[in-house]
Amino acid sequence: MQRMKTRVIAFANNKGGSGKSTTCSNIGYALSLMGRKVLLIDGDMQLNLSLSFFAEDDVLEMAQSKKNLYYAIGEQKDLTDYIRKTEYENVDLIPSSTLMSGIEYELFTKWQREHILTKCLKNIKDSDAYDYILIDAPPTLGGWVMNIMCASDYLIIPVEASPWGLFGLANMFEFVQTVNQIAPDMKIMGIAITKVDERKNYFKQTKDTLAQLEDTYVFENYIRVDSSVEWAQDNSKPVVAFKKSSRSAKEYIELAKEVDSIGSR
Repeated sequence: MQRMKTRVIAFANNKGGSGKSTTCSNIGYALSLMGRKVLLIDGDMQLNLSLSFFAEDDVLEMAQSKKNLYYAIGEQKDLTDYIRKTEYENVDLIPSSTLMSGIEYELFTKWQREHILTKCLKNIKDSDAYDYILIDAPPTLGGWVMNIMCASDYLIIPVEASPWGLFGLANMFEFVQTVNQIAPDMKIMGIAITKVDERKNYFKQTKDTLAQLEDTYVFENYIRVDSSVEWAQDNSKPVVAFKKSSRSAKEYIELAKEVDSIGSR
């Protein structure tokens, strides 16, 4: 497959439980199966993206060391030296730390604080060593998430098909407008609907509501509820790697193809 210019994609939603980390990890791994070279960045203090690729003891060791995202951002270091190889070909990861809970304070004292992640990523992005850099953002709206979006070319918003799944989405769009004042080239790639139970009306309600949005793409492929996802998480693997034959794995692979069709343009 022909190499492409590096695309940076943020996965963000200010509402927790949207399937954000799961979507990020599985799209990342599915892209690697398509021959894309992928760097994942865990930007959340909950460490869920790191736990999708490394055992809990290894994640805790990385979180307690100084070779994680928190220290890199605090010291404004080139992120190249913080990359960890995963067990999967074409998938690398920069781990997070529980100390990320204090990153807002760290950023508050910095010059041009909205662009620190952009500067730390510059050498990696300019090298085009990766086709995609995927960043898992925490479920908040603040200076750190603004950093992540300013460093990104695209934003994917996972939305849970539930009664409260769309709660706060208007705030998300307002925040994106604020980010675009600083980073006008960052675009919403699309909304990914997750945790779908087709037996319930929530899915239809979610689709109908999202269909009314102007100038916002909703991915055709959605992710249904599947116990294989939880088993995969328990084994520190993306479900696409844990059980490729599962329904959710097949859906994530199709969603990744859709993402790649947009990102590789």
